[in-house]
Amino acid sequence: MTSQLLALCFDAHDPLRLSHFWAGVLGWEPADDPHDAISLAPNDDTGFHLRFVGSEERKAGPNQTHFDLTSTSPEDQRRTVATALELGARHIDIGQRPEEGHVVLADPEGNEFCVLGAGNTFLADCGFLGALASDGSQEVGYFWSQALGWPLVWDQDEETAIRSPHGGPKITWGGPPVARKVGKNRLHFDVAPPAGVDQQAEVERLVSLGAKRIDIGQSDVEWVVMADPDGNEFCVMPPR
Repeated sequence: MTSQLLALCFDAHDPLRLSHFWAGVLGWEPADDPHDAISLAPNDDTGFHLRFVGSEERKAGPNQTHFDLTSTSPEDQRRTVATALELGARHIDIGQRPEEGHVVLADPEGNEFCVLGAGNTFLADCGFLGALASDGSQEVGYFWSQALGWPLVWDQDEETAIRSPHGGPKITWGGPPVARKVGKNRLHFDVAPPAGVDQQAEVERLVSLGAKRIDIGQSDVEWVVMADPDGNEFCVMPPR
């Protein structure tokens, strides 16, 4: 029994505008959402949706997770950057060096993402959305591998990565030093047990793997809010 990754959720001041931005960059399409949020569905084997949920909280520091977008050529990289800028992105400096070959941008709400140069062998077969690159410990990589049933595809020098057996992007964690958590993450996972599996039983399994239930001010809702071993929030939805 493992959880299914349903969605990567963005806290957004303007969910509609942010969804339009990412639809334009990724080429994903609007999708029905059971909770009346704004959702985008992939046009490939990515396997999870993007959800945009209204929030008034300010962004505090770099996000724990960001997108790594891949390129097939220098021209392709320039096109992706130009498209993102036209849609409202901006260049940012996080200390990247020119020789690293990637372009660091922020979306209209300041969420960081990278457009990688061509020839990235680590993400060669992962598609345009190559990775969800995350700040995190080796322990949290192991946790999510067990939680989702995704095998480890990298485990070296405390850096870890997992990938769905069905393909799509990798989820990576960079290992120490892990930045101190400041406030609630602006991006989080929504997961759910498979059909026929009790939600509470899945919550208990995740607790046994190192997660814990947390209170972020949620009212009487059908999902359970939890934190992984690094303290990153995620939601366990009812079975689908």
